[in-house]
Amino acid sequence: MKFRRVVLLLTFLIVNLVFVLVFYPYKEVIVLEEVRSEQPISYYLPLHSDRHFQVNYIHSIHLSNVKEQYKITENEKLRFEFMQYEDVAIGLPGYAEEGETLKVEDGVYTLTFENRVIDSFVLYIGRVNADLSLQYEHKSYHMKDFLQRGHSYDFRVTKMSNFDLMRGVRINGETQG
Repeated sequence: MKFRRVVLLLTFLIVNLVFVLVFYPYKEVIVLEEVRSEQPISYYLPLHSDRHFQVNYIHSIHLSNVKEQYKITENEKLRFEFMQYEDVAIGLPGYAEEGETLKVEDGVYTLTFENRVIDSFVLYIGRVNADLSLQYEHKSYHMKDFLQRGHSYDFRVTKMSNFDLMRGVRINGETQG
C-alpha cells in the first residue's frame, strides 16, 4: 500500500513537471503575429541580454532610410527611444512636440522621445521591393524574406512556452523542434 502511494505521488509530480516544462511561458521573445487572419502565423526571435533593437526601412514615399530604435522594458513593453531620417513630411516630422527633441546633423534628423512606451505596434509589410529589417545583437533580419507581403503583423515582446515555440516559426526561418 505504501509503495502504491509513493508511485502515485511520483507519477503526479512527474506529470506536473512535464506540464510546467511544456506550457509555462518562460522564454522572452520578440513576436510578429499576423493580424486579420483566421489562422495567424507567429514568428519569433529569442531575446538574450541585449534590451535594444532597431527597425530599419526605406520610407515608401521619400525612398530614404529610416531607423527606429526601441528598448525593451522590464515589463515587456517597448520604449520608443528615437528615430533617424533624412527627409521630412508624412510620418517624418520637421519639428519636436512636447516630450520630444529634434536635432539635425549633416542632413540627418534625429527625433528623440523622452518616455514614449507602447505595448506593441502593427507593422505592415509592403509589396514594394524596399528594405525592411530588424536589427538585434549585431544581426540583421530582413523581414520581407520571411513575412508575407501585403499582410500586417502585431510586433510585441512576450514570454512563450516550449509549446508556443514549437508552434511558431523562428525569424531566421527555422522551425523550433
